[in-house]
Amino acid sequence: MNIGIVCYPTFGGSGVLATELGKALATRGHQVHFISYNQPARLDFFTENVFYHEVSILKYPLFEYAPYETALAGVIVDVVKTASLDVLHVHYAIPHASAALLAKEILAEEDRDIPVITTLHGTDITLVGREATFEPVVSWSINHSDAVTAVSESLRNDTLQHFHIRRDIDVVPNFIDFTRFNKQPKEHFKKAISPNGERVLVHTSNFRKVKRVEDVIAVFDLVNKQIPSKLLMIGDGPERSHIEKMSRELDCHERITFLGKQEAVEEILSVCDLFILPSETESFGLAALEAMACEVPVISSNAGGIPEVNIHGETGYLSNVGDVEDMAANALKILVDDEVLKNFKKRALQRSKDFDLDRVMDDYVRIYERCLKAK
Repeated sequence: MNIGIVCYPTFGGSGVLATELGKALATRGHQVHFISYNQPARLDFFTENVFYHEVSILKYPLFEYAPYETALAGVIVDVVKTASLDVLHVHYAIPHASAALLAKEILAEEDRDIPVITTLHGTDITLVGREATFEPVVSWSINHSDAVTAVSESLRNDTLQHFHIRRDIDVVPNFIDFTRFNKQPKEHFKKAISPNGERVLVHTSNFRKVKRVEDVIAVFDLVNKQIPSKLLMIGDGPERSHIEKMSRELDCHERITFLGKQEAVEEILSVCDLFILPSETESFGLAALEAMACEVPVISSNAGGIPEVNIHGETGYLSNVGDVEDMAANALKILVDDEVLKNFKKRALQRSKDFDLDRVMDDYVRIYERCLKAK
């Protein structure tokens, strides 16, 4: 198949999933054409059967805000025609789904029928999509797509609850690429971080309020008072200065390392003992899954789709949002005993295999084929 993928090019979950899916499809012999305003961050080296098409925006004084959706629709039309695309897979509802459907209407006038598959990722539904001005566009885009997928049952239910949906939504979860995410031999790295055998806790996110990063610091502080520990903070964002100040006020800052944005996250995860994810909402919890694939159990909130990934009492523990005392207590249950920690690590890895890339890719291919047969 010739597959078009429309996505954001950033490190966010939707862009990462779209890029990794496209690269994996290319290894199976499909031709994959990425369409975005910048080259996707994970598309950082030449890959056979992968092509990138940039959406350029006209800079014109009349436009206070560049009409990206219109430009995107125009590029989609061009790529569908010149690359003879069979299907178009768009990630994130706004503005990708509506732009793709506009392109589909334009192409229909030339007797070209391009199926549009829309994947919902989270904030396009739970945050942005609920904005009153966007809601009718999101509902229309979902209802008129040839197929719609959501990355968790939780997100599917949110979509059906908050939008006027008249169609089925398939749940196809996020996935993990085990050729990249696996526990790697980095004992020298761990020795440098915890020279006295301290437990190593880790968090990774974009440091936005919804991630409740201050809860990570609070949990760590409680754990560290019982068991000597270190905390690695991966990522960056608007809450960073606040949590750095908080760590100084709690006098635990010397045991916390802020690593900023990191490409080789799997290498860092490989030396960690526990992952903390206290988010206020998560459509899926991809960061937790990546940790589990590297044999790191998870202490998390029970928000959104996280319970579909982190199994309470098996791969880690779930707590109510904001209950840092319970999270810390659960963390100590795992960390106090080497044998208990070893068993949690083993079960975390086993659970992550349910989200193997090849298995999830098969689900998407079946949806593509279903849409093509329906033409």
